[in-house]
Amino acid sequence: MALLINEDCINCAVCEPECPNNAISAGDDLFVIDPDKCTECVGHFEESQCIEVCPVDCIVIDPNHTETKDQLQEKFTRLTA
Repeated sequence: MALLINEDCINCAVCEPECPNNAISAGDDLFVIDPDKCTECVGHFEESQCIEVCPVDCIVIDPNHTETKDQLQEKFTRLTA
């Protein structure tokens, strides 16, 4: 499951440097997460780092990009190869 940043984002930018996959970037109105790069930190950390640091809890599961832990691990392996 990739994550997404919803409209509650305040553009504080604390999430962007925390992403080990460089999946987070500034969008037009708020930060965005690239689902092709997001592994929910699987392979790097036990918890999603962006969720941990977000002061407004605007990072949620993206219902349009659901993946199992195994699929996220495969994506991690592919991204770090």
